[in-house]
Amino acid sequence: MTELLSGSLNNLTSPMVLFFILGFVATVLKSDLEIPNAIGKTLSIYFMMAIGFKGGVELSKTGFTGGVMISTVIAVILGIIIPVLSFFVLFKWLKLDVTNSGAIAAHYGSVSVVTFVTASTFLEQAAVHFNGYMVGMMALMESPAIFVSILLVRYLKKSTTDTAKGDLQDLIKESLFNASIVLLTGGLIIGYISGEKGMEMVKPFFVQPFNGVLALFLLEMGMLAGKRIGEFKEVGLVLFFFAIIMPVVNAIIAIILASSLGLSEGDRVLFAVLSASASYIAAPAAVRMAIPEANPSYYITMSLAITFPFNIIFGIPFYFYISQLI
Repeated sequence: MTELLSGSLNNLTSPMVLFFILGFVATVLKSDLEIPNAIGKTLSIYFMMAIGFKGGVELSKTGFTGGVMISTVIAVILGIIIPVLSFFVLFKWLKLDVTNSGAIAAHYGSVSVVTFVTASTFLEQAAVHFNGYMVGMMALMESPAIFVSILLVRYLKKSTTDTAKGDLQDLIKESLFNASIVLLTGGLIIGYISGEKGMEMVKPFFVQPFNGVLALFLLEMGMLAGKRIGEFKEVGLVLFFFAIIMPVVNAIIAIILASSLGLSEGDRVLFAVLSASASYIAAPAAVRMAIPEANPSYYITMSLAITFPFNIIFGIPFYFYISQLI
């Protein structure tokens, strides 16, 4: 446990997280620091391509075995259930507007790479085996959550602005071929087809500069959150408790589902961590493109400033304990 806490502190003081804090503080202090919108959009495209491609490469290493197929089914189910549940808790119970409910649901249905890596290290230290293709499941869980959330936002907004609810088929088509979904899913397919040989070809672009580009991306996200932090204060306490309680609920759902389908303890824990984590890379990039009117001070602050440290410090050992009980 001491080693885990030490690793958690290291993650919380990583350059990427600190650049988010820098952007946030600089904006609150009225600095003239600014990143052009064109660069922000380019960074969003980069991360969706990189995450999808890496997940596809990991899947290509194992092929579609029985374990991969079962895990894929679980990943898709969780990728649908969690954003829907999160959306209706926010929209129906907490009375948040449609746009921000969808944006937050996309983040809590998606995953955190750093949380996943920390959980993998925790399992290795505990000598608990897990399968390497779980990295592919991490990438796979991004797209369903984002797609479902975009669909919910566009369908419900259309139903309130039009006399009729509109053609659901057109809404599904529009959401399915949204730029963010195309990049994530397309990257996954390309990574699977090209495999390790393809990874070697693009490694200097997708792997080596990843953390540095991530630091720049989180700097911009911190600035976006800082610009609208005043709006977060209006419902801050309610969303704070959501950002703590919802991940635990999602993790328990994942453990029960994974256990019922016979997954190993290590894979159960990783699915719990994936379900409990909130994305601060792919989902913000996708939401920034697909739902630009959503408030970044809600979804970025919740995922990165609340849920992320909670999972790193308390969540991972708790989900491991629950998995052992079940």
